[in-house]
Amino acid sequence: MRSFVLLLLVFTFSSGYALDIHHYLLPAPKSIEINEGKLERAFGNIYIPTNEAQYSKPLLNILHSLEETGIKAQLSPVDFNISSSLITSKIDNTLGEEAYKLSISKNDIRLIGGSKIGLYNGLLTIQQIGSFAEEAGYWPTLTIDDEPDFKRRGVMLDISRDKVPTMITLIDIIDKLASWKINEIQLYTEHTFAYQNHKTVWKDASPMTAEEIIELDAYCQRHFIDLVPNQNSFGHMKRWLKHGEYLHLAELPLPGKTIWGMMSKTSLSPVEPGSLDLMKELYAELLPNFSSQYFNIGCDETVELGVGKSKALCHELGQGRVYLDYVLELKKEIDKYGRSTQFWGDIILHHPKLIPELPKSMVALIWGYEADYPFDKNCQKFKEAGLPYYVCPGTSTWNSIIGRNKNGFANLKNAAINGKKYGATGYLNTNWGDQGHWQPLSVCYPGLLYGAALAWNVDSNVDINIAKHVSIQVFKDKTGQSGEAIINLGNAYLKMDAITSNSNIFHQLLKRNQKSIRTDRWLKNVSKQKTLETIIYINQQLVAFNNASISSSDKEIIILEVNQAAQLALHACNQALAKLETSDGSFSGLPGEKKMELKGELRTLIDSHKTIWLIRNRIGGLSDSAGKMETVLKSYR
Repeated sequence: MRSFVLLLLVFTFSSGYALDIHHYLLPAPKSIEINEGKLERAFGNIYIPTNEAQYSKPLLNILHSLEETGIKAQLSPVDFNISSSLITSKIDNTLGEEAYKLSISKNDIRLIGGSKIGLYNGLLTIQQIGSFAEEAGYWPTLTIDDEPDFKRRGVMLDISRDKVPTMITLIDIIDKLASWKINEIQLYTEHTFAYQNHKTVWKDASPMTAEEIIELDAYCQRHFIDLVPNQNSFGHMKRWLKHGEYLHLAELPLPGKTIWGMMSKTSLSPVEPGSLDLMKELYAELLPNFSSQYFNIGCDETVELGVGKSKALCHELGQGRVYLDYVLELKKEIDKYGRSTQFWGDIILHHPKLIPELPKSMVALIWGYEADYPFDKNCQKFKEAGLPYYVCPGTSTWNSIIGRNKNGFANLKNAAINGKKYGATGYLNTNWGDQGHWQPLSVCYPGLLYGAALAWNVDSNVDINIAKHVSIQVFKDKTGQSGEAIINLGNAYLKMDAITSNSNIFHQLLKRNQKSIRTDRWLKNVSKQKTLETIIYINQQLVAFNNASISSSDKEIIILEVNQAAQLALHACNQALAKLETSDGSFSGLPGEKKMELKGELRTLIDSHKTIWLIRNRIGGLSDSAGKMETVLKSYR
């Protein structure tokens, strides 16, 4: 029997840190055996069926990796002698569509895929092994047997509150997600698509255009990623309803009492015929730009429903029935385009008796972002109804500035375990931008990476070393120091010992800047000692991050983003210390010089926020995001 070492292939450098192949494999394969020995051939061909030429990009990357290790290889046509190949591949239809088997011996590399997608997944793994070989100086011999737990493995990026990434940024994100075997991407949209007849809504938002969507869709297809259109169609329509020409469609044109307090102009009214007419018009313009057979219509958090214009109808039929009837009308329109309807499942979960009435062609998206969200209980409701559904956790970076990693990782894990247990067809990791989208892209990557790993295979990835993977996969830092530091920064909120819902204390200190730190329900647990300890901790992690061996192409941007986020969190701590020195815990008794100090500190951060924002993102939305910081600044008077 061949001897092998599992999880122990390590190459030690003179600098004192170890290189482990497992930190280069993301997601971790379902099964891997690492054997003694290494690939000894120095030259050969790469054979892949000619009808799979769409693999040219990953193949070129593999060739580059081979060259860096001193191995010369070249692409060859079908009619050469396959037995002389360095890399050979074939399709075996008895395997699952996305499954693959990979073996590296002393003489060659052999790949079998269940389909062209399975071959592609295997090539991605070869690419990652090549990255290890480039650093270690050799290709290990091994055997991998791999396939995913979830058929649909997605990421949703919020491009409506307020950050619309540039095309270059989107392409870079897609490249990373593709390398982690993600196969679905959604861009959450409220008002950031350039609808021809609705310029009033998006004129200051730097929206995605039809031409850009078509280009992005084609790029995703080349990476076997489904770009799914996502347009909210019921709630979260404030960016539309705040304009006079759309106000008549609002459920609450004037403030009314909801379960979230006094609100207005956030939801379309289902009793206004124009609401459905508007969505029909938007769908007709949006959908032809996407090749996907799915469409996410949103319809979450319709908290105004039944409070305003639909109150009488909801009293007569029931709020759940009115909601479902409107959603089904939207579905009828989508059916005309031959698309399957996805929708957020939060509202219908409040009316579980109606779940069996949902057409089986619809896909429910079960979202929840706290570590203890009851995915187990809610998954069963849709499973019993025979409805396909996704589990949709999140990165927990929004409303956090520097992250909320302990909660985020637990939330991602909870969704994956229960999604697999109860037969979810998909896993959609969400990255929202609530309250100004103050968190930079760099602090989102730990959650995006861990979510991608879990979406592929739960058992093999649940206990991976996230810090090491982030260091290597994102920051190109073999030491692991950068990944550890950014994850620690994302857990700094725990040091404050003041836990808040769907946010961390740093964000809440700034958002609730007018509240008394001694009496406010979320701020009253903040103490001077814990705040001082947190400041020391954040500074320690920031030093570690800045001294890490980051070598990614966007190194300068990453360092700017992480330092900006950390300094903003530190400013929140400084604000807390100042308020703790006053008799009532507010700004009223603060000395003028302390106010000026805080004001100058935040003014500098606002200026740098504007500068850093424009490196990866469009200008639209920046004024709204910075404006929320300006509101805090005005309180330092």
